[in-house]
Order: sequence, then C-alpha cells, then structure tokens
Amino acid sequence: QVQLVESGGGLVQAGGSLRLSCVGSGSSVSINVMGWYRQAPGKQREFVASITSGGSTNYADSVKGRVIISRDRAENTVYLQMNSLKPEDTAVYYCYARTAVYSYWGQGAQVTVSS
Repeated sequence: QVQLVESGGGLVQAGGSLRLSCVGSGSSVSINVMGWYRQAPGKQREFVASITSGGSTNYADSVKGRVIISRDRAENTVYLQMNSLKPEDTAVYYCYARTAVYSYWGQGAQVTVSS
C-alpha cells in the first residue's frame, strides 16, 4: 500500500508559476513510475507528465515546454514545476505512483489560474 499526499496547489495569475509536490509513503515496494494527471470541471481526467525510476520523462503536448517533472527517488517524491500558466490549466491535479502490480492515486490538489 502506498499513500500519496500532494501539496503546492493554489491560485495564481495567468503567466505565473506553481510547484506541486507529491510524497509517497507506506510501502517498501519499488515505485516504477510517478506522475501527474489533471481533471478540469466537466472534463475527463487527462495525463500531464510522468517520470520513470530511471529518470525518463514524458509530457502531454498541452504542457510541453511549460512544465518540468522531477523526482527524488530516495524520498519517493515527485515534483511538477509549472510555468507560464494559462487559465486552461485550471484543474485538480492528481499525483500517481505505479508499481509492478498496482497504481496509486493522491487526493488531488486544486490549481486555479485567473486571467
């Protein structure tokens, strides 16, 4: 069992920056991939970014060039640095962690970008 706790969400003006953090705890099982999804009101949850245990990253086209994902593997922590934020980035951001057999999700962090 892995527990994930996000932090760092909030309200920011368009063009601003935010950094989300997600700390995983509670299991000695190796986490292979950590990343982020988001869900805007009335929309489906969508992929934002991911990073493997080896450091390989993947980004959604909608955030590429504006977002950087990083990971402290020893601390089971993943970060999402978001720059040049747009109102359409407004959503609840969910952290996830994938082991060999299961995926775990955090409770979500609200990010609101005002125009």
